[in-house]
Order: sequence, then C-alpha cells, then structure tokens
Amino acid sequence: MKIAVVGTRGFPNVQGGVEAHCENLYPLLAQKGCEVTVFARRPYLSSNQPFIYRGVNIVPLACPKNRSLEAFLHTIYGIFQARKLHPDLLHIHAVGPALCVPLARLLGLKVVMTNHGPDYQRKKWGRLAKSILKLGEYAGSSLSQSVIAVSDQIANGIRKKYKRQVYTIPNGVGEAEFQNPNGGLKKYSLTKEKYILAVGRLVPEKGFLDLVVAFEKLEEQDWKLVIVGRADHSNSYNLELRRKARNNKNIILTGLLTGTGLQEIFSNAGLFVLPSYYEGLPIALLEALSYGISCIASNIAANKEVGLVENRYFQAGDSNSLTEKIREFIAHPISETEREDQIKQVKEKYNWRKIAESTWEVYRRVISDN
Repeated sequence: MKIAVVGTRGFPNVQGGVEAHCENLYPLLAQKGCEVTVFARRPYLSSNQPFIYRGVNIVPLACPKNRSLEAFLHTIYGIFQARKLHPDLLHIHAVGPALCVPLARLLGLKVVMTNHGPDYQRKKWGRLAKSILKLGEYAGSSLSQSVIAVSDQIANGIRKKYKRQVYTIPNGVGEAEFQNPNGGLKKYSLTKEKYILAVGRLVPEKGFLDLVVAFEKLEEQDWKLVIVGRADHSNSYNLELRRKARNNKNIILTGLLTGTGLQEIFSNAGLFVLPSYYEGLPIALLEALSYGISCIASNIAANKEVGLVENRYFQAGDSNSLTEKIREFIAHPISETEREDQIKQVKEKYNWRKIAESTWEVYRRVISDN
C-alpha cells in the first residue's frame, strides 16, 4: 500500500498538533507494510534533502514561511509531487490544505482527509481567511473518498453539515517516559511539583495570556509558571507574553522542548493547565494525563471530550475562574490512586497502535471500494 501525505509541516520535532499526530501515526503504518511518503515544508526541517524517519520517507519541499499562504501553496506543490509517485491514495490533513482536494481528485488521486478541527475558529484569522478555511472544510468533507475526524464533536459537525459518513479516529499519546529532576529543572530553577505547566504554540487561541493574568493573582510565591512552546511567526501576542515573562521572574518561557527535556518538565510538574479557546483534540492535555499530572482545562467542547472530572474545568477566558481552579488544585494535589487510574485510562483510549490500525482499515476500504 503506497501512501502520500500532505497538510503537515513535517517531522520529527516540529511543533503542532497535526505534526505530532503524523509523527506518531506514520511510522506505525510503515511497520504494517505501508510505503509512506510525507511531503513536508522545508523551512521547518533541519534537512533540505529527502530522508527516512522510522521507515517513513520525508520529502522537504520549498514553500514560503507565511501563515496565510504556506499551507495552500505547499499543498498544491505536494499534490503534483505525489501524483508522480502514483500512490494508492493521498492523505490530506486539516481543513486548510483540504481546499486542494478538488485538484487531487481532478488529477485522479484517491483522497482521505483528516479534519483536525474547524480552524476557521482560530482567533488569528480574519474574515477572508475564515471563509477560505470554511470552503476547505466543505471541499474536503464533500469530495474526499473518506473523511476522518479526530474527535466525536468534529465528526458530528461534519455529519450534520455534509450528510456523509465520518470515521472518528482520535489523536493519541505515547507511553510516558518519566525522568527524575535533572538539568532541565536546574536550568529554569524549578522545584519538583512546585510549578504549573502549559504547553502549546504561542498563539491567541491557546489562552496563555489569560493564564499569566490568573497566575499573577496567586499568593503562592513559591510556585512558578512554565510555558513550553514557541510562535511560528512573530506577532503582538507572543511579544506581550515575552514582556510579561521579563517582568516576572516566576514566569518562564522555555521555547520549544523535545525529547528528555520535555519529558523531564512533564514528569515533575505539580499542575497542568490548558486555557485554550480552540482545540481539535488536545494532544498536550493527553500527554499531561499520561504522566499522571493533576490537570485543569477550559470548558470548550474539545477539552470536555477528553473526560476530566467536571470540577477540573473552568470558563474559557475567565482569569478569575482560572485563578480559583489553580488555588483549589494546588491545595489538593492528585492522589496516587487518581494518578494511576488516569494513566491507565489514557493508555486504553488513546493508544497509537489502535489508531494506526483504524487508519489502515480506512485506507483499505478506500482502495478496495473505489
């Protein structure tokens, strides 16, 4: 089975939910015998030349690093490159790149589209961009041979709007690799279980400024706030975050962390917070749960689908509500029994091998039925 992939910046170690999804999924499909070629965006990779990562062919393609144009232009280029391979099918990720599904179909390619969420809800997009992303959702949902959604709420929305079958195949999370306090904690002057952790791209829809405001209202001066992630493009939002961090020694922006550095930060956190306004299915929250961290999250539908206990949710955008939740769960740490149950549930529900098997089955149906 020969699979071509577009719609991701690429991997390994490229920030983003789609990127994490693809980095975990495709090596497992390669193990099942799929010949997978991922057409990635050259500016995000350390190599300009094609390479193999865990059995997956990664082909970096040139594209502008521009938030408005890069996904669209890269997907067009990727589709023409994919056609040269004569793949059994093309897998397109996200509603922006799905705008190019009609082109892929016109070129004779069989297409599977994964909807990672209604990206037109992101705060960074203006009216024109939102309209184009909605058109991408329409094109991908209407013209792909098969549609996958990463959560039930996304799948139900597609069924309602486009009256077609949708497979729910969630994001997953690997088994946590626990690290004892070491150089990472020392580097940022952190104490085990005495810091609040947030992870994600530094963009408005993640709600990190709300978290900073809420943190500044705390009386617990021995706690710190650690935000892991970076912005792909400089903007006023991440500049304001950096200004806040400069003015408060207890707020730490680490930039992008990977490997043992990220594992160490997860392993020793006292509380994980996801204050987002928008998610598809939040991989960072799943990762935190897999480490057994006490977690709280905003009450948006995607976060609630993960299934935290109801009192672990707070009103999105309400810094006062968030401050109260932080106080509550700093005062009442997670018990060992809760921690073990949490880790077990995540392993069972968000298992990458099960996800790869389900994706392979969708591929098989598309190839045999069309």
